[in-house]
Amino acid sequence: MIRQQSSPTTCVISPLRRSPATATTKSSNPLRTHMRPCRTGREQMTDTTMQLLSQGTDPVKMPDFDILAEGKTLSGVAERLMSLSLTDNRGFEADQLTITLDDADGQLQLPPRGARLTVLIGWKGEPLTEKGTYIVDEIAHEGPPDRLTVSARSADFRDEFNVKREVSWHDVTVERVVSAIAHRYGLKPQISEMLMDIEIDHADQTEESDMSFLTRMAEMLGAITTVKSGNLLFIMPGGGVNAQGQPLPSFAITRSSGDRHQFRIADREAYTGVRAYWLDLNYGKKKKVSVKRRKPPKPKKEKSSSREGDYMEGAEGNVFVLRKTYQNEQAARRAAAAKWQQLQRGAASFSITLACGRAELYPEMHGTVTGFKSEIDNQDWIIAKAEHTIDNSGFTTQLELEAKISEWIAETE
Repeated sequence: MIRQQSSPTTCVISPLRRSPATATTKSSNPLRTHMRPCRTGREQMTDTTMQLLSQGTDPVKMPDFDILAEGKTLSGVAERLMSLSLTDNRGFEADQLTITLDDADGQLQLPPRGARLTVLIGWKGEPLTEKGTYIVDEIAHEGPPDRLTVSARSADFRDEFNVKREVSWHDVTVERVVSAIAHRYGLKPQISEMLMDIEIDHADQTEESDMSFLTRMAEMLGAITTVKSGNLLFIMPGGGVNAQGQPLPSFAITRSSGDRHQFRIADREAYTGVRAYWLDLNYGKKKKVSVKRRKPPKPKKEKSSSREGDYMEGAEGNVFVLRKTYQNEQAARRAAAAKWQQLQRGAASFSITLACGRAELYPEMHGTVTGFKSEIDNQDWIIAKAEHTIDNSGFTTQLELEAKISEWIAETE
């Protein structure tokens, strides 16, 4: 469940190393003099916050974390942690965990590669959010001053995923292919309902790993595939729904909760539709099918500029044409729809760094941002990537967002 984000003026971050449990009062907390408000650079501490501090009421909000090995909390990590970075990716790009520890006294031992670490992050005094289990695959030690860096990848991504195979698939559905591959690895298949019954006449998997083959098949259908928490997902991205078609939790971000942001859009990447050709054997000629955004009817009104079409959609008539000629209308329609969704995801991007981290955010969640340009505020956004960082600057979350895919229609011309 999404928690309501606290006001930036009450989010105060301190140096990372934790004080003993007994050093939590105003008089005994040695870190108090180093605390600074968790707010954007343009904001100033409010009179309310200053009054709370002067009255001895401590509005401090401190980062917290827990790292477990085999279900047990690792001791001594809190006092040595210099930084913890966790990147949550979509698709078959493994989630990454990087931990840097202070080894100035030389007492740290190098951890074994292959160790399994479970990470929880959040804020002190609040329930921590579990961010998955990771397998240590890289160790680095450098200095002076000496420090140990441990890198790990999501435990869902196994070495056997890279085994190349020779398989020919004939007259099967997407559901059957995904289920067969999931069964091979002891995973539970989770497939978007609209993809399940798509028929595959023939597909060769030649000296290709299962994950590479699934990725290729997903790209052809405008889908994404990945492994999360023991599930093999084969879903439509950018819709803000899970494999069962149920809405994912939504988010809301205001400009005051952000530290830095960047919006980008280019006409060369913004299209109004996609056109594909197919061969009609009955008449011996090529026909075409077009996929474009479904627009609700709007009353006519005067345009404020000569530029036509929706701002995020691109200039009117900017249609992407697929070069390949498909064997039937269904294949052409499917290819055009897949390309349309791919283009929609890349047309506009928005990134923002949250001054106060939000551990509950993850890819494919949908939501809104406010306080920016109206064209940005009016768009629904999907999280494409989330990076959570805890270090001496506090706990921050960097998000990469892409425009939520709008409904589309296909027309035969």
